[in-house]
Amino acid sequence: MIFQRKTMFQIGKTIVSEEIIENDFVCNLNACKGACCIDGDAGAPLEDSETEILVDIYADVKHFLRAEGIKAIEDQGAFVKGEDGEWETPLVNGSECAYVVFSANGVTKCGLEEAYNQGVTQWRKPVSCHLYPVRVKEYTELTAVNYHKWEICDSACSLGEELKVPIYKFVKEALIRKFGEAWYSELEDVAKTISKA
Repeated sequence: MIFQRKTMFQIGKTIVSEEIIENDFVCNLNACKGACCIDGDAGAPLEDSETEILVDIYADVKHFLRAEGIKAIEDQGAFVKGEDGEWETPLVNGSECAYVVFSANGVTKCGLEEAYNQGVTQWRKPVSCHLYPVRVKEYTELTAVNYHKWEICDSACSLGEELKVPIYKFVKEALIRKFGEAWYSELEDVAKTISKA
């Protein structure tokens, strides 16, 4: 495992980058318009269990989606296997996620999350989307928890610095969803130790 000279610490069976404590981040949709759902060359990473959820809820979320997204899903499936062999959401014409919708002012939104917000489903969206800019990679023995820095999120870094919100606090709900309350409590303890040092 190579972590590119990042300082890491361990919580249970996770290896966590200190970057999620040391860097600030707050999504700035007015600036980026949700570019992370459009840019890139792959769909959102999916856990095995999430592939089944997408199939199960498709009929319920379909009317929240755009015609282009529906066509992509019905042509490719509710999920696809990416070039890295991992499951991911399908794309529309190799560009935006098939589950993307656009608000009147052109801001990208998630059709899955819209269905959740309206009480149609109990599942918010893929945990990888909920966690962003944190990326999780499963290895045989351990799970790596890293910060994914992307220039399209520069405005989020600036807003995070202005508001003084570190990444781990910005994605608190998602980290608890993924790893649990006890894990997050340990992370907070590490963050306090690092901030004192």
